[in-house]
Amino acid sequence: MDIIIFLIVLLVLIVSHEFGHFITAKKAGVRVDEFGIGFPPRIASMKKGETEYTLNALPFGGFVKIFGEDPDEVSKSGPESSRSLVNQPKYIQAAVIAAGVFFNILLAWILISGGYMAGLPSGVENAPAGARIAEPELTLVDVLPDSPAEDAGLKIGDRIMSVAAEKEMEENLDPEALQNFIGRHGDDEIHIAYRRGSEEGVAVLTPILGIVEEKPAIGIAMDMIGIATLPPHRAFFEGAKLTWNLTDATVRGYGSFFKQIFMGDADLSQVTGPVGIVGLVGDASDFGFTYLLSFTAFISINLAVINLLPFPALDGGRLLFLAIEAVRRRPIPHKVSNTVNAAGFALLLLLMLIVTYRDILNIFEK
Repeated sequence: MDIIIFLIVLLVLIVSHEFGHFITAKKAGVRVDEFGIGFPPRIASMKKGETEYTLNALPFGGFVKIFGEDPDEVSKSGPESSRSLVNQPKYIQAAVIAAGVFFNILLAWILISGGYMAGLPSGVENAPAGARIAEPELTLVDVLPDSPAEDAGLKIGDRIMSVAAEKEMEENLDPEALQNFIGRHGDDEIHIAYRRGSEEGVAVLTPILGIVEEKPAIGIAMDMIGIATLPPHRAFFEGAKLTWNLTDATVRGYGSFFKQIFMGDADLSQVTGPVGIVGLVGDASDFGFTYLLSFTAFISINLAVINLLPFPALDGGRLLFLAIEAVRRRPIPHKVSNTVNAAGFALLLLLMLIVTYRDILNIFEK
């Protein structure tokens, strides 16, 4: 089931990205030869106007074939060269290339706004003004690696129902109450009852010193999380604010990550590939539909930011080529641009295979 949900999420993300390229090219009068859902071999096709719409067997996203996107002699000087992307003004080329990123951000905004209307998990203290907060519960928002909490099987998103040690038990907890309980039972075996989606469990662990100063701790961060609901007009406004904040945080995060790479301090083990994301999508869906909406929005923003990186084969790389051409006042030879983009695509595939291999190893090591 996790794989099916992942494929649906991936399909939504990629198709929305490619639809951005598609609709912008159409509106600009650029010829679009094919809009495909999935990747070949082809299952079915339908031609409407000049564009062929195809359904393909490999459900890993989609693609759009825009005439002149990878320029050749036909697209540059052939019979329909006036409708080729490569022969359009630079601002139209940039709009078509950047539209995929814009549509991923737009999708994130729509998903988050829809989440607020349906009820989106939110910290009680950080909830949008005027939101109705239902069912606030003590929830784990972080679990430190190699901590007693992680070793006991606790995960981000778990709702804490009760805690017990020796002859003492507490329910209806808040962060302060749980911290005080752990402090009183620093040498005892603690039983934490939690709910994860529709399932319930009990984690058994013993606090240790050194995680937070010299106080007994189990390696968690927690907050009172409830379901925040907003009316439509407020939902779209707050959705736009949250989308902006998430995009800003994502850009800053990638900036810090690449800075660490250049300084040799990056922890590449934290990079997750498709196999790892399957598990993350499954975890999000286990907590409920609105969690899955939020996670899909976050992935959509990540996809947008990654595509803007100035790397060959990515949208950012193509935009960089346009900028170079604008400065040089003459086009880059199409053989050069096509070769560089092909090499960039090959490197991206290699990187994906390496990350996927490591994800698989991690699964077998667990």
